[in-house]
Amino acid sequence: MPTATSQIVSQLQRSIARAIYGKEEAIQLALITLLARGHLLIEDVPGVGKTTLAHALAKSFHCSFQRVQFTSDLLPTDVLGVSVYNPETREFEFRPGPIFANIVLADEINRTPPKTQAAMLEAMQELSCTVRGNHYTLPSPFFVLATQNPIELEGTYPLPEAQLDRFLFNTVLDYLTAADELKVVDLTTTTRVAQVDAVTSAEEILDFQQLVRMVPIGDSLAQYVVNLVRATRHNSGTAPDFIQKYVNYGASVRAAQFIVLSAKARALAHRRYHVAYEDILALAIPVLRHRILLNFHAESDRVDSDEILKRLLQHMPPPAKA
Repeated sequence: MPTATSQIVSQLQRSIARAIYGKEEAIQLALITLLARGHLLIEDVPGVGKTTLAHALAKSFHCSFQRVQFTSDLLPTDVLGVSVYNPETREFEFRPGPIFANIVLADEINRTPPKTQAAMLEAMQELSCTVRGNHYTLPSPFFVLATQNPIELEGTYPLPEAQLDRFLFNTVLDYLTAADELKVVDLTTTTRVAQVDAVTSAEEILDFQQLVRMVPIGDSLAQYVVNLVRATRHNSGTAPDFIQKYVNYGASVRAAQFIVLSAKARALAHRRYHVAYEDILALAIPVLRHRILLNFHAESDRVDSDEILKRLLQHMPPPAKA
């Protein structure tokens, strides 16, 4: 089964790479997020391929896809759906909103007010939503890919910490190299149209998601993950000096759960039957970067979360049996 999973992941990576060039790491993180039954937040400047990645990912599956363009006047009912009175039956009928899809692109999610952002919380955590007191189950698999622009702050609403914590990864799509940008220009300014093939189905993804949770992880690695997450908390007693200086709030136990789950998914994608230390090392920063809250000392010293997490990983030696 690890071989079958890795083959599907490789096919998906090749298929998506036809539409978005030079973003191999982001593509792999998106696929790991899906296999781990999580949600992905992509944060970067406009024009680096956030929406293109979402569309290419959706086309690679035999799944339903919906895009929600978040704006300041978007209402919760615009996302969840609305109950409409039918005069013939004299009953209210529920009209599902765009949240009822396997893959949902929440474009510029930080442009909508907190009330509408909160409508996503139950959906992302419980895979269900409540409208007018009625409970509705969302389709499976359910994957939210959200984007936000960090440089244009006017008219935006920062995501609440509770909602940020629902995202498995926070990944950053940086600018391409000069050579890659030239290739993108050559590929996208001609009559050529990138063809993204549908590689797998919703049922197969559900099987893979179940398989991920069956991948074993050694006790020493699991203890390392717990120690790593606890070390991000300045009052834990195990936090190094730079954490105590720069971090106000560390990561919760959900961070440890997500590191282990994503490491299991990465192990399968690399044809391994168990989690290795390299899996944790590769995924710890995108899992933790949006879960630690820095203080004014970090801002004044121009230290960001990535730098702090890199120092933390260097500070903590790998487990003896890794």
